[in-house]
Amino acid sequence: MDARTSTAEGDAARQRRLALAQQAYRDFFAECFWSSDPGHRVEERDLPWIIRNLREHGGHRGYRIVAELCR
Repeated sequence: MDARTSTAEGDAARQRRLALAQQAYRDFFAECFWSSDPGHRVEERDLPWIIRNLREHGGHRGYRIVAELCR
């Protein structure tokens, strides 16, 4: 595997995590993110905050999403 392939795979994984985090933000807004802007666009720097709130307030479903986000 060359550097371009690993970079492309890393970019794809990052985009997958961001899309999953954005979906979780929408799906868990009322439980976990109610004090935030409903139209917030999740960025990579938001992942620790998203993960923390899902762990604290997302229940079992939130924990499953966190497991995916932390892969």
